[in-house]
Amino acid sequence: MKNVPISKSIPYNIDENYLELTRKVHLILHVGRLMMENSADTSRIVRTMQRTAAYAGIFGDQLHIHVTYTTLMVSVSVGNYHMTKLQKCYQHNVDMNVILEVSKMTWEAIERDYTIEQFEAELKKVESKKSKYATFIINLGAALACGGVGKMFGCDIMASLYTAIAAFIGFFVRSQCLKIGINPYMAIVLSSFTATVIAYFTHFLPFTDTSWYTMLACAIFIVPGVPMVNALEDMLDCYITAGITRAMNTLLMVGSMTFGIIFAIKLFSVEDFTHLSTVNHQAYIVYVISAFIAAAGFSTMFNVPPRLLWVVGLGGVISVCVRTLSMDFLGVGLPIGTLLGAMVVSIIALRAVHWFHVPSHVLTIPSVIPLMPGILMYRLLFNIIDIDTLDVSNLLQAFQSGVNATLIILAIAVGVALPNIFAQKYIRIYDSKRLSRALSERKYRQYHFKEIKQLELFKE
Repeated sequence: MKNVPISKSIPYNIDENYLELTRKVHLILHVGRLMMENSADTSRIVRTMQRTAAYAGIFGDQLHIHVTYTTLMVSVSVGNYHMTKLQKCYQHNVDMNVILEVSKMTWEAIERDYTIEQFEAELKKVESKKSKYATFIINLGAALACGGVGKMFGCDIMASLYTAIAAFIGFFVRSQCLKIGINPYMAIVLSSFTATVIAYFTHFLPFTDTSWYTMLACAIFIVPGVPMVNALEDMLDCYITAGITRAMNTLLMVGSMTFGIIFAIKLFSVEDFTHLSTVNHQAYIVYVISAFIAAAGFSTMFNVPPRLLWVVGLGGVISVCVRTLSMDFLGVGLPIGTLLGAMVVSIIALRAVHWFHVPSHVLTIPSVIPLMPGILMYRLLFNIIDIDTLDVSNLLQAFQSGVNATLIILAIAVGVALPNIFAQKYIRIYDSKRLSRALSERKYRQYHFKEIKQLELFKE
């Protein structure tokens, strides 16, 4: 018997409404995936997906969204159609420009009456865009950022240069590892190990009296500032599952970084240099310049648009100066000073987003990375390495260093997250009013367009 193609032998009807709804759901999931894969916080992801659904004519109880770190789920009920789709998130980068572009485009789709085809084409453009910075510039930015942080820790000019060189090589190793497909946590181990080894050998170079400080800042570019802030913000905003997963990812990154540093310290029998003072009295202009370089340098790693580099640099200056001044004049400790510095920048950013039309995290997170603790983390590391030989007093000192370092890291995350959490209500109200206005204007335009078409047909 002759074989007949199935498409010709079995007639079937295509439900156009079902296909259109499927396309809309895929569009919502595509938007959510781009936001998650580039490290948007969960609240922003949900708001952006809901806005995309509103563009597609899906509102309120018709839409249910569930977000985890690796999977997005959308359930839609429209008329007699009920549909649930899943979308996996395969990578987790930090790209502030993608978050900005996707958020901006969802508003433009409503305000400019994009067709589904136009929306899909614009999404593909955003997804395929290259970084705004060349690879060398990103590498150089990370190096200069670490050099700036080293200067704040107490490096002299030559030691800051050595720090930048060590960070440049370490960052290059990490980027190459990721490029050839090595596990991202192993890439962090190799990167932190390389940067620490290079920093150790700069100890034998001339022209500096602060060579040990180089080891404190050479691997700061690995610190997972964005996942850390997102994790805390998600949990405080009741997205517990996504927040806990982000927190675990943060711990794995920190653990990988710690392992690489400890391995380098043990391999080369680095002597304990943690007697260095945590109090660094420098001219305020030094803090200003160093913080600006550090924040702007980290911004290139996060693909912050070039037009905002000076804004983020200024944010870094504000955060560091608030911390320093509060410690010097108010007598507060380092954790409280760090909390105040992060909170001030976050509060200012909530207002600045309306000036520069960007999400607040684009401005805040690169600005607070220079607040990371240095010597306290290394004191804890050395005490962990030598724990078998420590007496009770040294154990207490190790515990104190660990608590202080943890408090400072938490202070950064809490300082950035809390103002955003308190502002969520007002952000949602503002977005809701803007969305309602945009949808009403869109409906009016469509109705007016139909009237014109009918009039033209009548005249014909």
